[in-house]
Amino acid sequence: MRTCSLDQCWKLARIIVGALGCALLVACSSVKLAYNNLPTVTWWWLDGYVDLDATQSPRVREALAQLLDWHRRNELPRFIPLLQKAQSLAPDTLTAEQVCALSDEIRDRLLAFAVQAEAPGAELVLSLGDAQLQHLQRKYAKVNESYRKDWLVLDANKRQDKRFDQLLDRYEDFYGPLDKSQRELLRQLVAQSVFSAERFDAQRRTRQQEALALLRGLRAGSPSPAEAPGTQDMQAAQAALNGYVQRTAHPPPGPWRDYQQALSMEGCRNLAALHNTTTPAQRERAARRLRDYENDVRQLAAS
Repeated sequence: MRTCSLDQCWKLARIIVGALGCALLVACSSVKLAYNNLPTVTWWWLDGYVDLDATQSPRVREALAQLLDWHRRNELPRFIPLLQKAQSLAPDTLTAEQVCALSDEIRDRLLAFAVQAEAPGAELVLSLGDAQLQHLQRKYAKVNESYRKDWLVLDANKRQDKRFDQLLDRYEDFYGPLDKSQRELLRQLVAQSVFSAERFDAQRRTRQQEALALLRGLRAGSPSPAEAPGTQDMQAAQAALNGYVQRTAHPPPGPWRDYQQALSMEGCRNLAALHNTTTPAQRERAARRLRDYENDVRQLAAS
């Protein structure tokens, strides 16, 4: 069962496999450069959220390098048949079911990375101090304020314009310039969307509070800074992180899961609908982009 939108599932592993998102309708100047720099980019991202100290930083850098190595050896080869499948679909008309089937396979690969990251993640969260959790809370507040300014203060028309512009950039990066009728279709699809900035904001705040409660609970039960966490501590932390990841990827029955499923299915329908209006030249451009990404992934996996 599809339980999260494609955008939400990307966020489960947006750092390590973010570069591969370039191959899936997201603009990117260099997949290889982005992928190889992911440990550094991820370190900066984590530092911005929890203010890593001098002891944590080298451990985190090493863990990120090992994660990327694992991903390069175990997961990159799995993306090759996905890109080949997408290439085989590009010249033809698409159904929403075909798009969703491909996105489900991508989702599985992202979740596999998230699970692999749980062990090093457990080591990090057990080392976080009270000041770092306060720093995380302040960072969440800044992120929420930024989202408010970007989305919540806009009226309905401006929100639709913003989403239209974002999607137009993605599609045109992939297919090339869209003609008038294709742009009109895209604008109509945006106008009919079930997307709700308020609902997304409320759910994200809920997840943030859940994350803070989880981290504080682990902090309360963790050993003192002078002691290394024991096996049971690590297992408990890893299990807690796994539960958080699984609840994010597969929300329990309720309004949020229903909304996520509706948004996910909508995305599949919309991509199929727009693709089916494209010209042979636009489809060839899409297939060529996918072939280029496949070559990049092959080279990365072999390096």
